[in-house]
Amino acid sequence: MKILLAHKFFKITGGAEVFFFEVGRVLEQRGHEVVWFSTKSSDNLPSAQEDYFVVPPEYQSGSVAKRALGIGRMIYSRDAKAQFARLIADTKPDLIHVFAIHVHLTPSILAAAHEAGVPVVMSCNDYKHICPNYKLYHHGHICTDCRGGRFYKAIANRCCKDSLVFSVASSVEAYVHNAMDVYRKYVHTYLFASEFMARETERFWGEGSFRWDKLSNPFDSRKYPLSEAYDDYALYFGRLVDEKGVDVLVRAAAQAPDVKIKIVGNGPDEDNLHRLAQDLKLSNVEFLGPMWGEALDAVLARARFVIVPSVWHENFPYVINQSFAFGKPVIGSDRGGIPEMVHDGERGLTYPAQDHAALAAAMTKLWNDPQCSVDMGRRAKAFVDDEFNDERFYERLMTIYNGVLNARTGIGR
Repeated sequence: MKILLAHKFFKITGGAEVFFFEVGRVLEQRGHEVVWFSTKSSDNLPSAQEDYFVVPPEYQSGSVAKRALGIGRMIYSRDAKAQFARLIADTKPDLIHVFAIHVHLTPSILAAAHEAGVPVVMSCNDYKHICPNYKLYHHGHICTDCRGGRFYKAIANRCCKDSLVFSVASSVEAYVHNAMDVYRKYVHTYLFASEFMARETERFWGEGSFRWDKLSNPFDSRKYPLSEAYDDYALYFGRLVDEKGVDVLVRAAAQAPDVKIKIVGNGPDEDNLHRLAQDLKLSNVEFLGPMWGEALDAVLARARFVIVPSVWHENFPYVINQSFAFGKPVIGSDRGGIPEMVHDGERGLTYPAQDHAALAAAMTKLWNDPQCSVDMGRRAKAFVDDEFNDERFYERLMTIYNGVLNARTGIGR
């Protein structure tokens, strides 16, 4: 089978890019031909198709006219559509799998696929298909104000980078895409990693108004060893940004003084979190800065448990799979797809997001019962080894692809 994979970046910038490249790796290792499409960048990974890649729109600098043109290109890029059509014509893929295409590539490439008669599946790792700011979250709270096509709410809320200009542009983008019905008209099947995201999309678009299937992110858990040994600390690792809820964790630490917590990561909230810890006079919180690869694995392998305190509806946090792979239970908030993965009482504990007292109680419970933590970690490792490996992922992916190809006469609704 020949599959064309499209994503707005061709370099690793986060979990979405890991997903994109891992899908390609799994397919190529099993004899399928993978064709790539993305944007040009000096730090891209190499690709045989890089001549087809497009220059991303520039809308943050330059003259007013240049930025206005860039905003137009970020809504519907004719250049991306033409290049994508040329790539389809030259490579003749059986199926197209797109990931994050907004702004940099735009849904214009979906129209090119439709015109060429090639079916499309779309993996959604965020909420951009229903929310102008991607997150269903802004200024410290969950938001569904745009439900029902009320995208002007993005302007009223200034929810896109806290900028009026970006919020207006994103609102216009959403109205144009909604009017063109690009997502439901040109995408055969949507793929979600969590049941939560699928149901939330149904609440926006209407139950039964689009096809969807569940495809968990690729992750080969079996290559990581079970680590039942632990030192005296719990761990957070990830970006230090508002929606990750690290401030809730720091406040919880003040109510659980016996629980020692290491925080790995950096980001725009780093200074504020340091100040908060100082203001609370905490001696049980240690900031380690960013860590990657073997250095991060070494810290994770010796943790008692991991905390995922997200306050937005996080879809499929890779940190949970990474933690489970080492046999570490997770204390996670009740937002997004987190409860589906943790399964309260089985592979960790869940608590009401933003409730630092409840988080402190959960941390204290596992801290004071290390055997319970080890037992949950064993169940987490067994679960992730069974559910998240290349063979299971490939089997699920092929079931979806073949189902779409067998029903290709029903493209669009």
